[in-house]
Amino acid sequence: MSKYASTPRYPLIALAVASALLSACSVTPTYKTPDTPQPSAYKETPTDADKAAAGWTAAAPADTLERGPWWQLFGDPILNQMADTIEVNNQNVAAAVASYAQARAIVAEQRATLFPTVDLNGSATRTGGGGDTKTANQYRANIGASWEPDVWGKLRAGVGNANASLQASAADLAAARLSAQGELATNYFSLRQTDAEKALLDATVEGYARVLQITQNRFDAGIAAKSDLLQAQTQLASARIDQITLVRQRANYEHAIAVLLGKAAGDFTLAPAEWKIVVPDVPAGVPSTLLQRRPDIAAAERRVAAANQQIGIARSAYFPSLNLTGSYGYGAASTGGLFNASNNLWSLGLSAAQTLFDAGATKARVSGAEAARDQAIASYRQTVLTAFADVENQLTATRTLAQQQDLRKTASEAADQVEVQMLNRYRAGQVSYSDVVTAQTTALSARRALVQAQADRQTTAIALIQSLGGGWHAAQE
Repeated sequence: MSKYASTPRYPLIALAVASALLSACSVTPTYKTPDTPQPSAYKETPTDADKAAAGWTAAAPADTLERGPWWQLFGDPILNQMADTIEVNNQNVAAAVASYAQARAIVAEQRATLFPTVDLNGSATRTGGGGDTKTANQYRANIGASWEPDVWGKLRAGVGNANASLQASAADLAAARLSAQGELATNYFSLRQTDAEKALLDATVEGYARVLQITQNRFDAGIAAKSDLLQAQTQLASARIDQITLVRQRANYEHAIAVLLGKAAGDFTLAPAEWKIVVPDVPAGVPSTLLQRRPDIAAAERRVAAANQQIGIARSAYFPSLNLTGSYGYGAASTGGLFNASNNLWSLGLSAAQTLFDAGATKARVSGAEAARDQAIASYRQTVLTAFADVENQLTATRTLAQQQDLRKTASEAADQVEVQMLNRYRAGQVSYSDVVTAQTTALSARRALVQAQADRQTTAIALIQSLGGGWHAAQE
């Protein structure tokens, strides 16, 4: 083997030796998850006695909340079918998916900076001129490489920053899913509540119409006053107005659900169906698990980590940047002899650059990066505190609404009895019609309040599940 044949290894060996000698160190601060105040237990956790008194329905084992679709706890097949399509059709979720894909691409781009860049070049030129200048050909082909050794950890900090941002984007995606799922479930049960109230009003309107006919007959017979007839007409008209209002409200909920499902409002219809008044037993767990389960907390913490990596990137400007280059190729006047060993060319270079004076710009960038990290830490801690407050609020609402529903039921049953008694006494001429109107108004309000309480318990359960992080869990990157 000729001595020329071994020359291609020189640049490669030199690059390997240089990379071994340049043992990398990092100027990025060691990252530690910021400390946050957290209680040992939730103050407002409902007791077993509260649950028993409220007729709590455990629709599924508690561990389903963490591993499976949480909306299935409510036992409504229509809701289950719609919620399963949220991730595919909801445009907010689609935007979060695209943002996550972009973050993954940025990570891949940053990781590529840790490796050499290799390129292949080829050229062919023909030169000539007047007089005795001869025409000449020149052919070249070479492969080159350049590499910036990560001596101060700047490139690794860039990769770490991109990875943390990717994980924050994954948490944002989970938050978008959870928000869309929660909004869908809330709108769905609000629509079913509207259907239930509409059914109450339909029955009430029929009853008011019968009472109006009775009053009309009594007025025609000279038994009832004109004011009784006018009050009966007013009562019926008011109930019909409420019917129309509920029709509008139901349409709004239906249109909102269509948007959440990524469908045009005009092409979506949700028929009336049985309202399954199931309030699942939502396990609150211990407060420490909230830090891992809520996507907004996870996203805020990952942004602290990303900001911490930015400090390392900024600090690396205090130190010189190094760059290794190498190339190997051939040059000849004809293509036939281009790749002869005698025509090979190689080069190896090392360059260094150091900023000597920048009027404090580097120091300012480092200070700015440190301030950005402190801001991210404050945002993270605020997110955690808000999350704990959200859970406590929903636990309080869960406990009090369970008590209210029982009282609403008692009040509604009593008001129904008063309404029947007053109507019978009016027919017997024992009370005025205004007493009947008062009893009817009270009874209808009590019935609607009971329906509202039942719906509030379901929507509060949804809000509690959302405040606990839903069925989300941190993805491993």
